[in-house]
Amino acid sequence: MHYINIHNKSDHDQEFEVHGFNGGKNINVKPHAITVLPAADGQSGAIIALHDGHEGEQAEITKDGFGGNDFIDLSNIVGAGGNMTVQQVGEPSTRKGDPLFMQQLNTSWHKASKTEKDSLRNCVHTNSKGDIIRIDAIKDHPELEKFIRSFADGKTYIGVGAWGGSPGVGSDNNQSSAAHGNKDILITYSDDDATPTQPLHLAHRPLQKMLVPHHHSTAPSPANHAFDGPGIHLSNKSTLRCTYFFYDNLWNGNGTAGPNFTHPLTSITLAAAASAFVPLPASFKGRLQRGTLLPATWVEFQLCAENDRAAHGDVSVEQGCDGAATVAATDGSAARNGFVEDVREGAPGGALVRRSDGVRCLASTMGNWMAGANEEAVEWLRKEIGMEKAYVKGGSGVPDVASRNGVLAVDMY
Repeated sequence: MHYINIHNKSDHDQEFEVHGFNGGKNINVKPHAITVLPAADGQSGAIIALHDGHEGEQAEITKDGFGGNDFIDLSNIVGAGGNMTVQQVGEPSTRKGDPLFMQQLNTSWHKASKTEKDSLRNCVHTNSKGDIIRIDAIKDHPELEKFIRSFADGKTYIGVGAWGGSPGVGSDNNQSSAAHGNKDILITYSDDDATPTQPLHLAHRPLQKMLVPHHHSTAPSPANHAFDGPGIHLSNKSTLRCTYFFYDNLWNGNGTAGPNFTHPLTSITLAAAASAFVPLPASFKGRLQRGTLLPATWVEFQLCAENDRAAHGDVSVEQGCDGAATVAATDGSAARNGFVEDVREGAPGGALVRRSDGVRCLASTMGNWMAGANEEAVEWLRKEIGMEKAYVKGGSGVPDVASRNGVLAVDMY
């Protein structure tokens, strides 16, 4: 099974009409959030952005098609009102769509002659400033197709293509070229630039930082231990039997990362007060969390940074908090960070949510596909743990922990 990741980079909720996936049910993606849909091999369909109920730009997808390849394209045949791109995850060369379609549309519109504008009045919709906010279906307006081709030809599907006996236009037909094998799909929507980026709650993460010691009064985690390769020495400091999941990022860039919500690499179940070493590939860059549900406390880490070959980690409560966590070096240094207090206790009711498994958690400070950012949780966490022990809401200033032997010790409370 593969997945379609729909990232809404805009500052507003965005509704999408869904054909062929998700049981044909529409979805609403929260601002700066990702919605993930399963996509079985051989399945075909479309994800269409809606603008005041009108169909706009659409990503057309066939999973595991001819030759075992995905086939994807970005089409404006039925209209437009925003910017959207589609590609395979981690494969920018497969990207389809114009990430600045609406901006280029308006640039061309404002340069157009009065005669040309008058010919398009029946199929473009403008705001009080005279900017186009939406266009009708290009397939129904030959004059609109000609106008759109003046700036977007070869970037998006504009005409009907080779269909129903029509040979179509070569630049449109080329949009249907095969991608690289069968992989997860990333759709990016934006009112501004729809070039894919990491979700905002990970935008501040460097791939490595200088080692900064941070001392706690808690007992030290294993140090100078002869671990057999890179990994995590994990301790369950809670009073419950817990299963912990390790998620490798979908992609990694220069200070960026694409979080993985659906494909844990491995997991381990620990009894209360138990510990174990979890071996992982040196290439791992991602997180561990308790269970698979959100909200949850994340321990973010990589095991072999490109510049110093050391493991680096930090604690984040940006996707919620279901308990305390610390991360420490195991190379004999004193590097450690995180927090041990149960910051859920005494939290205002508005900062708390009850997870689908019944566990009471502090809500996400950044928001996701389930809800927007919870400002009461932001204020409470800043008050209780400050801005140096864990990432509360973006920014910087949280010292990471580095361990030169490729092993970090994580305590989950």
